[in-house]
Amino acid sequence: MSMNRKWYSGMLTTEDWWAVWLGLIMLFAGLTSIWGVDLVGWMAKTQTWVWGDFSWQNVLKPSGYKEWHPLLSLFVTYLVFTALTCLGAWAMKLNVKKFFLGWTIIFLITWAVWIIGHEAHFKAHTHEFEKYGITWSLSLGGGFSYMLALLVGLIIGNFFKGFAAFLSEAAKPEWFIKTAIVYLGIKIGIMTMQDSSKTMELAIAGMGATFVAYLLFWPIVYTVARKIFRLSRAAAAVLSSGISICGVSAAIATAGAIRAKPILPVMVSVLIVVFAMVELVILPGFYTYISPDQPIVNGAAMGMTVKTDGADGAAGAILDELMRANAVNQFGIVWEEGWILSAAVMTKIWIDVFLGVWAFILALVWVYNVEQKTAGHSTVPVSEIWHRFPKFVVGYFVAWFIYLGIAMFLPDMIEAAKQGANIVQSPMRKMMFMLTFVSIGIITDFSKLKGMGRLTLLYAIALFLIIAPIAYIVAWIFHHGMMPPVVG
Repeated sequence: MSMNRKWYSGMLTTEDWWAVWLGLIMLFAGLTSIWGVDLVGWMAKTQTWVWGDFSWQNVLKPSGYKEWHPLLSLFVTYLVFTALTCLGAWAMKLNVKKFFLGWTIIFLITWAVWIIGHEAHFKAHTHEFEKYGITWSLSLGGGFSYMLALLVGLIIGNFFKGFAAFLSEAAKPEWFIKTAIVYLGIKIGIMTMQDSSKTMELAIAGMGATFVAYLLFWPIVYTVARKIFRLSRAAAAVLSSGISICGVSAAIATAGAIRAKPILPVMVSVLIVVFAMVELVILPGFYTYISPDQPIVNGAAMGMTVKTDGADGAAGAILDELMRANAVNQFGIVWEEGWILSAAVMTKIWIDVFLGVWAFILALVWVYNVEQKTAGHSTVPVSEIWHRFPKFVVGYFVAWFIYLGIAMFLPDMIEAAKQGANIVQSPMRKMMFMLTFVSIGIITDFSKLKGMGRLTLLYAIALFLIIAPIAYIVAWIFHHGMMPPVVG
């Protein structure tokens, strides 16, 4: 382990920190609405449209600059985010030219899919049929755009592998989703402004559920790996952390903490990414079907079950769209957007907070027990907790607490603050989710599961027979009866 790192190490060179910077740049740009200045109104956003009536004015519009042509808004959106992401790519020592070309292609694919996904026959609810002059619709809301983006990405990743390899320099789902989660912190802040008691109840319930669940997840999976599948201590620990805590990040952090062979986190990471796709496709529809009247329970269970921040945020976004669309069609009620997604992300945030502490604990166990070394030969500084801590969580809480502070100390500015905040936390956040879906599909290659039969079987058993049932039970205990606010 590297024990000589400064507290600020990686601030300009890691995805985690660049998610914070991209998040905070737009956070502060949005805050200027407090003073009557709109620095984010150039952001483009999609509209519901009808096949046969296509025009740029029908499918796109600027978020704030109403006099702008939609294509100008989209072009400026591209320029701003291209400049910021290329700056990040340069700082992270990526191939900037290759990143720029790949980013441009992924950006165009993302917006094309997003526009197609908003066609009324895919998106519109039953009560909107007359408005759009249609007689049928899949009524999937914005969820169809996410699923279509994932499908397009998976087709590229599995059938056009040369093209996927070219795009891989810019296909950064973890970076995009972590940025989106920082933007989601703004959404949580707005939710706190509207209903502080309900938001804090959601946060506390998520923390409690996560703590209880992970006291069970890790030891059970580790025991199964050791006793039934006869894995080594290191292999069992890396796999248990990957499937029980937080996916790829946890597998890598655990491998570093216990000095495991480099191949272990690589193998586990492949399983995590591939199975995350399976969860992403299956779980949102499954939860919506089995418990259509428990949206917050479903969201929390999703957050504890789906591994990697990218897949969890993506699955939570689909679940939010599917459950709200189903509520309109089945119950005739409209739930406020974002609460189900927030329940999923909230449990994942607490898991990410837990990750740094868990890596530190495992390092202690391995140094002082498994490896049977004394403090005189090897020590683990407490600073390792900070170095293992996912930094994008800092951006999430900063965004949340800034808007919480406005609600508490500057209540007269709430409405003005919402104007900029709503652009950042809605179209910008959703664009980052769409980029995540396309990118995560591009980097997912199902053929990589070949030759990993025993690990694949263990992962499947642990995920579907241990993690998923326990997560749902715990989510039910802590979140049963909690509901999103009803609109209208």
